[in-house]
Amino acid sequence: MDFVIAPSSFSSLLNHNYNKNNIFYCCYNNTFNQNKNKSRFSVPSTAALTKFNTVAFGYDYRRNPCCLRIACSRPGVMDSSKPDISKPKIVTGPGGYVLEDVPHLSDYIPDLSCYPNPLQDNPAYSVVKQYFVHVDDTVPQKIVVHKDSPRGIHFRRAGPRQRVYFESDEVHACIVTCGGLCPGLNTVIREIVCGLYHMYGVKKVSGIDGGYRGFYAKNTVHLDPKAVNNIHKRGGTILGTSRGGHDTSKIVDSIQDRGINQVYIIGGDGTQRGASVIFEEIRKRGLKVSVAGIPKTIDNDIPVIDKSFGFDTAVEEAQRAINAAHVEADSIDNGIGVVKLMGRYSGFIAMNATLASRDVDCCLIPESPFYLEGGGGLFEYIERRLKENGHMVIVIAEGAGQELLSESMTQKDASGNKLLKDVGLWISQRIKDYFSKQRKMHINLKYIDPTYMIRAIPSNASDNVYCTLLAQSAVHGAMAGYTGFTSGLVNGRQTYIPFNRIIEKQNKVVITDRMWARLLSSTNQPTFWSPKVSIADKGSEDELSDNGICGQEDPRFN
Repeated sequence: MDFVIAPSSFSSLLNHNYNKNNIFYCCYNNTFNQNKNKSRFSVPSTAALTKFNTVAFGYDYRRNPCCLRIACSRPGVMDSSKPDISKPKIVTGPGGYVLEDVPHLSDYIPDLSCYPNPLQDNPAYSVVKQYFVHVDDTVPQKIVVHKDSPRGIHFRRAGPRQRVYFESDEVHACIVTCGGLCPGLNTVIREIVCGLYHMYGVKKVSGIDGGYRGFYAKNTVHLDPKAVNNIHKRGGTILGTSRGGHDTSKIVDSIQDRGINQVYIIGGDGTQRGASVIFEEIRKRGLKVSVAGIPKTIDNDIPVIDKSFGFDTAVEEAQRAINAAHVEADSIDNGIGVVKLMGRYSGFIAMNATLASRDVDCCLIPESPFYLEGGGGLFEYIERRLKENGHMVIVIAEGAGQELLSESMTQKDASGNKLLKDVGLWISQRIKDYFSKQRKMHINLKYIDPTYMIRAIPSNASDNVYCTLLAQSAVHGAMAGYTGFTSGLVNGRQTYIPFNRIIEKQNKVVITDRMWARLLSSTNQPTFWSPKVSIADKGSEDELSDNGICGQEDPRFN
């Protein structure tokens, strides 16, 4: 087991020798206070941490003077067997502190050279009091705690480091976009290019044309600040995108043959899963190549992070469709406006657009099953609202109600996503049939599907700022030698998150938490849960309180 006990301040951890008991001591006379109540614990520097898989902190008060005590196994020192560097890097500390650290190039490349960060001479940063992120800075995943709660899981804070592991003129970076379109893709591309160029003096940046298969099937595109100057004003991606096409061996061969040493991969959970495989292959080959992910999903279904870029833009644009449906429905007797929004597995766009609009009478999402006929069903609720108001608006996410469709779809797209039936058209027809044939009631239904309009627009001001932060954080991390990470916002702070946390599950709306309760209160709709469905099936209180991956409540609405 790798185990370290360390003071809050030490200089050359790796220069000391081990004794026969796999323990060495480094004593300090004036470095820290021996009073336990005044001791300060912190995360040691990257140079120290990268040599160990598991790290814990404490002081050895039994020795005089108080000493740093280290007991560990590391390659070439204590253990002849090579450690499994593919395991997650976990750092533990007092009070239940857990740091889920990200890999570093020095984990598998010995004697890696490092250099002063050129930002220290950058005039843009001359006004910043502290150029560089402190080596001890981490960000907690769970921000709401009780006074006796453990400190919990943390992630390494993103930002520029004092030392970098690439010289500017040796960097050959590449950028690739994969999966479906999303507002902000061009902004991220622009800010990666400009960040590398203006902050670090990197002149060689290539764009991979056409997604993952572009690594081995198409030519690259040279990118510089002039080429990307105005692309943030356009929707889509200037690099092109595709689904599938992931051939790990061919991709890494291409990276190696082209001399690429920084790879920036923009995409959703499937793309990040592919990025993780690419990183593992690069690590197996021992290549000095940093792999950085930027999470992209318009559905906001990537776990851990507060939100994905493009989500705010999608919600804002979705409101326009809802407003159009409301105008149509309100202008005619028994008018019904049905709006289908994106949300294959997660209903965040539908939920947030509904809350923002206040014109919606019913919101249907994949996480909340509903039924059509009978007491408490959707048809009964529609009839009641039409009698009360004379019109209504229904918002439905594309993945909602799939279990009700007569034909199940077993086909999948190139990304492995199950092909869904058009639930918007289906439910519109079912509503028409019910009221015309069973209730003999005249209705006027208008169906609006703005899906591809929303995906194709440029990002709004909020997302443009967020894209800048994500892109620059990824650049800082890659230059500092970090790899196998995704740049993401956690509790309002930019962080580096290991790939395994990003791809382990999907973020979904927890319909037993307060956010969904706010929506039900806003629309005044029933839950539509069948009597056969229990609260336990929908998610537990433990999931709401303790699981920061699935259904973490948006702190903006607390």
